[in-house]
Amino acid sequence: MIRDEKEKTMINESLLNPQSIVVVGGSDDTSKPGGKILKNILDGHFNGKLFVLNPKKDKVQGVPSCQSVAELPETIDLAIVAISAVHTVPVVKELAQTKNTRAFIVISAGFSEETQEGAQLEEELKNAVNEVNGALIGPNCIGVLTPTYSGIFTSPVPKLDPSGCDFVSGSGSTAVFILESALPKGLTFSSLITVGNSAQLGIEEVLEYWDNSYIPGKSSDIKLIYVENIKDPDKLLKHASSLIRKGCRIAAIKSGVTDAGQRATASHTGAMASADSAVEALFRKAGIVRCFGREELTTVASVFNYPKLKGKNLAIITHAGGAGVMLTDALAGGGLNIPAIEGQAHDDILNILNPGSSASNPIDILATGTAQQLGDVIEYCDTQMDDIHGMIVIFGSTGLSRVFDAYETIHKKMSRCKKPVFPILPSISSAHEEVDFFLSHGHINFPDEVVLARALTSIHQTPHPADEEIYKEGIDIQAIRSTIEEAPEGFLDPATNNELLEAAGIPIVEEGIATSKKELTTLAKSLGYPLAVKVIGPVHKSDVGGVTLNIKSETHLISEYRRMRKIKGVKSVLVQKMQTGTELFIGAKYEPKFGHVVLCGLGGIFVETLGDTSYGLAPLTFDEARSMVRSLKAYPVIKGTRGKEGINEDKYVEIIVRLSTLLRYATEIKEIDLNPLIGNKDEIIAVDGRIRIEAP
Repeated sequence: MIRDEKEKTMINESLLNPQSIVVVGGSDDTSKPGGKILKNILDGHFNGKLFVLNPKKDKVQGVPSCQSVAELPETIDLAIVAISAVHTVPVVKELAQTKNTRAFIVISAGFSEETQEGAQLEEELKNAVNEVNGALIGPNCIGVLTPTYSGIFTSPVPKLDPSGCDFVSGSGSTAVFILESALPKGLTFSSLITVGNSAQLGIEEVLEYWDNSYIPGKSSDIKLIYVENIKDPDKLLKHASSLIRKGCRIAAIKSGVTDAGQRATASHTGAMASADSAVEALFRKAGIVRCFGREELTTVASVFNYPKLKGKNLAIITHAGGAGVMLTDALAGGGLNIPAIEGQAHDDILNILNPGSSASNPIDILATGTAQQLGDVIEYCDTQMDDIHGMIVIFGSTGLSRVFDAYETIHKKMSRCKKPVFPILPSISSAHEEVDFFLSHGHINFPDEVVLARALTSIHQTPHPADEEIYKEGIDIQAIRSTIEEAPEGFLDPATNNELLEAAGIPIVEEGIATSKKELTTLAKSLGYPLAVKVIGPVHKSDVGGVTLNIKSETHLISEYRRMRKIKGVKSVLVQKMQTGTELFIGAKYEPKFGHVVLCGLGGIFVETLGDTSYGLAPLTFDEARSMVRSLKAYPVIKGTRGKEGINEDKYVEIIVRLSTLLRYATEIKEIDLNPLIGNKDEIIAVDGRIRIEAP
């Protein structure tokens, strides 16, 4: 998308590190936003010059108050505005034009989120800031929190830590709830920006700033996002993937992804693909760990604070058998391993523990296990077991004694171990003093074992950012464009479908169209039996009895042809050489702003009935496509299971990639179904497809 030059405003120093601030609408009443935000700035010990603009006061909370903008000093870096929407624009214009103000945080509501008149005010507000090349946060937000000032009107106001998380949120209230979830765990923050209506600067612009200003070893390596509306997916993808390649880790919640009702669609892909699948595909392409709630988000962020797992084998060390079992189930269900401990290692660990303990994994040290035994087991797993890549320690109050010594031991081992140690300290009420003692050492606690497991598996399942190169080998882009430009809108006929697939290098079945008995028998002799016959016209052929497979004789062929011609709207049939193997599916749907969402899975009747599909955002790399295939629950069928031959996975992956390149150069395609493709160990052939195009 081409942007207006005035909309290229970057987040600036006046916003992040102002030397002077005016709170417009500041008051003594801390139950109001203007009063509370002023109090938070004062409590945060802002070192610059602070002013209030309030025509009814000479001083507010001890801060000089001016009656008008004219009384303010010549330069004010940042204005935080907490007055009614109708009065906001004139004040912002005057500050921008007469006081050299180049950053504005507009707390006020009553803009585009409410009425059309409010939307017009918001446009005027944005234009006023753009005219001076300034930065605008909001309107309708809770503010900004940086190391320089506490410019938010809510609580809690976390003490910032340079190594904590950078956090941007499209919702102020949700940002507060996320802070409430994070702080008891010991999670820290280095900055908070709430963008509200994003009149000028939104989530994508904050990511852009984080990316362009990133300094290894100095900038925060953990970024958290809560977003309700992705306005510019390309920008988000570009800067999120760039940050991750630089060493950052990003977790995000995207809310508002369900449709109010199922949209009427004309294909399997249309029925399954949605705005949510586009978000899923975008996040996977960028390498963002997707979360669905604040506990999950803050737990993933907490895991980010620990060293990365260098494998997927974990040892669980616990004195609570049930918690260990629940953790094991949740980890295994997400693709991580809890390998059985056997042989010499099993005997060595058992010798450390009291009689009755278990060393199988989970390692159960029992309620009578001591802090010394706990530490010895952690050290053994770290130093003596090369096939273990990390440890999870579950240790709560037994009710028999205090657990300060155990938590001190965990603290010491965490600082010395080469492998990550994830602490689950569940007794946040009965052992709150001990937990506080543990957190005071700078650690983060995971109070719930299943939530931790889900976070670990979400991270494990999130791929690295995809490469940007588009695969073009054996793909005739000129032929694709020529076919698309000559094709009429709507669903393409089989011949045009095949032209596009052949240009993309996708194998197609031998076939032909018959509109008469003579054409039918001639085709049959050319192709050879057995044959498949399908009606041309109806959307879902199987629903109207429009598919007959494995026809082995002319008598059967003619009988089926006559029957199909009686189906309403059928004037011809498609005759194909019969293929044998596993039915597969590949489809794609165009989502506005995002591009084409590509889906894959088992084909035939299983596409919608199983609900087992994976998503990617075109264009796809081979690594992305392989990850899609291997994330399917049906992957064992594709690989081959219980003596049944699998399919050629490499060819399936290649066809997915080729289709994604076709879509990259044919954005007029709005929906495409290749269902089924028939695959075996040697080849994969597309035997049926529907393509719908619309003019741009």
